[in-house]
Amino acid sequence: MSLRLLKYALNPQYAEPRFFNTPDAPRDSYDVVIIGGGGHGLACAYHLAAEHGIKRVAVIERGYLGGGNTGRNTTIIRSNYLTPEGVLFYKRSVELFESLSDRLDLNLFYSNRGHFTLAHSEATLRTMRWRAEVNKHYGVNSELVSAADVKKACPQIDLQCGGNHPILGALYHAPGSIARHDAVAWGYARRASQLGVDIFQHTAVTGVEVSAGRVVAVNTSKGRIATGKVVSAVAGSTPTVLKMVGLKSPVDIVPLQACVSEPMKAWLDSIIVSGSLHVYVSQTARGELVMGASVDPAELHSTRSSLEFVTSLADQMLDLFPFLAGVKIVRQWAGMADMTPDFAPVMGKTEVGGFYLDAGWGTWGFKATPVCGETMAFTVAHDTNHRLIEAFGTERFRRLAMLGEKGAASVGH
Repeated sequence: MSLRLLKYALNPQYAEPRFFNTPDAPRDSYDVVIIGGGGHGLACAYHLAAEHGIKRVAVIERGYLGGGNTGRNTTIIRSNYLTPEGVLFYKRSVELFESLSDRLDLNLFYSNRGHFTLAHSEATLRTMRWRAEVNKHYGVNSELVSAADVKKACPQIDLQCGGNHPILGALYHAPGSIARHDAVAWGYARRASQLGVDIFQHTAVTGVEVSAGRVVAVNTSKGRIATGKVVSAVAGSTPTVLKMVGLKSPVDIVPLQACVSEPMKAWLDSIIVSGSLHVYVSQTARGELVMGASVDPAELHSTRSSLEFVTSLADQMLDLFPFLAGVKIVRQWAGMADMTPDFAPVMGKTEVGGFYLDAGWGTWGFKATPVCGETMAFTVAHDTNHRLIEAFGTERFRRLAMLGEKGAASVGH
């Protein structure tokens, strides 16, 4: 570091302001209390303040901001889903992501890469064609491409996959991108704080008071907060919070693991996903390979990682890219994925007045961060479900009106 730069670094006149200010204690009451300081909760707080003028908002986070699934994913952003509801929902999210760095005044390292979902059989090829047609119908850029097209975009790939699962083609989704997950969370936190939102880290919610069918207060480790509206955006802790208000949980909690390699020279421009091999991979700007697979096979409320996961993933990765045999894995982690029976989220109003749910994200929550903030804030402000989430309500399980998104979300990505 040059002496001139060091002079500015140590001069308080040029000090960067704090990202957000935390009051010593919560107020006695807030218009809205958001449980969960991940991307979804912070985005909702920002949109409430920025678009609806609701600034008496408290975000309560048990750990640190973005320390849950927001910081435990592989940052893939896409909208190539299968159902009309899913395609339109994630299409809006991609649109918001594309301008989010400017809106939050923070470099989110948003990088458009293109997204290949590989097909290893005639059956999966038909599903890719189906998804492509649904996407095109709703204005999303997706198309079925040949194995030769995959090889052209990624010359290092082995189209025969070690002779076990030859690649027959792929669904190519040009808008597929990646971004820095921690930057997204902190960007929303900073803008929300600037607009008057109070953010409390290391603050546990111990209970939610309900009277005459409506929420009236939230009890925390820092005291009782009176409020008429509560948003639960806690992913893997959803069953715990729902129990506080007497609601049954529509989700199962299973670990979702991922890992990252040592840095290497840039070679992978695209995002590569294989539902048959249960693997997906992209390369960061620092040269690391970020890799993941499907959720663990059994329900478990834990963020533990396992040797079984990383050895199985390495085996599948080497089928796709044999030249990676000497590359080292430097770390791995796990999140708690909140899975619904139909692989679609659960959002909006609930049977308890003033209690709103943002859950059921399974393996696809990060890519929905901006649209969740926008739609949940609208829902809370107007006490009416936003049009994009009308199909995601809990009542669909009672009516057996499942959305059937598994064909586009069966791999953890």
